[in-house]
This record gives sequence, structure tokens and C-alpha cells, in this order.
Amino acid sequence: MANTREIEALAAEIGENIYIDVAKWHLYLNDAHLHTLVAERIYPLIEDNRVSEDAVVTLLNNIKVPLGGGKMEVPLGQLLPTKCQLDLMDLLEEFQKNR
Repeated sequence: MANTREIEALAAEIGENIYIDVAKWHLYLNDAHLHTLVAERIYPLIEDNRVSEDAVVTLLNNIKVPLGGGKMEVPLGQLLPTKCQLDLMDLLEEFQKNR
């Protein structure tokens, strides 16, 4: 069973460091209220030692972000700049190493 404290710690790290880019405007995932959802979905990969770039990208692309009051949905992976995807991988590897 997932440790709530660890998920909250992971969510805090993700929320403070990872952002989506909209018209060169950086919206951090904690401000977008997406950090906890991402942490909850990624945590099983950490528990099972299955963190890989492919797994994380697939996971991010399966999280749909509503835009325009729900008129359309865009996969979260499409909203993260490449730098943020790389930063997320580094963050996850560090988190997994320090558990």
C-alpha cells in the first residue's frame, strides 16, 4: 500500500519544480492542481522500481488536462517542455534513490 507521506512529499517536489508551458507562461503543477494526481499515478512505478522515460511519458500522456472550461483536453505530456520532462525524470530517480 502506498505511503501517504511519501506520495505527499513526491507531490510537493513535483508541484514546485515541474510546470506546463502555455504561451511561454510557466504554470507550476501545484498551481494547476495537478501535482497530487501526477504523484499518485507515478508512485506505483517507484514502488515497483519501474521508473523509465517511456513509462513516465505514457503516464503523462494519459492525464488529460481540460482547457477552455473543458471545451478541449490536452495530454499533460504535450504541455510539459522537454526540459521539464527531463527534470521530472531526474526528480523521480533522486526520490527513488532516497526512499
